[in-house]
Amino acid sequence: MGTKITEVRTVAIPVSDQDRAVAFYTGSLGFEKRLDASFPGGRWIEVAPPGGAVSVALAPPGPGSTVGVDTGIRLTTEDAEADHAELLSRGVDADPEVLRFEGVPPMFSFRDPDGNTLYVVERM
Repeated sequence: MGTKITEVRTVAIPVSDQDRAVAFYTGSLGFEKRLDASFPGGRWIEVAPPGGAVSVALAPPGPGSTVGVDTGIRLTTEDAEADHAELLSRGVDADPEVLRFEGVPPMFSFRDPDGNTLYVVERM
């Protein structure tokens, strides 16, 4: 018999300044803040694309961890070229161009203010 796990709810990104991270993810990316709660020793903050099922927790790095990681997070878009241009116009540290390979959807990566890398992949 397996578990009763049904979906991925939240993925976490280590950030050095939660308020700066919230400003970036809500302002530059257009995410919405879904949760900002106090708990012993800090805050638990979650942001997500409007209507998105999975949220991103903006959490201080744990012991022995650091910021500036390749998160492995892939975000979906309907138009990689348009989003790439929009993020660059907002001053986001994004790749210089959208990557295009045969049989693979267009994609690019960008970095948040802590240097954490995320990816934007066009829906196929």
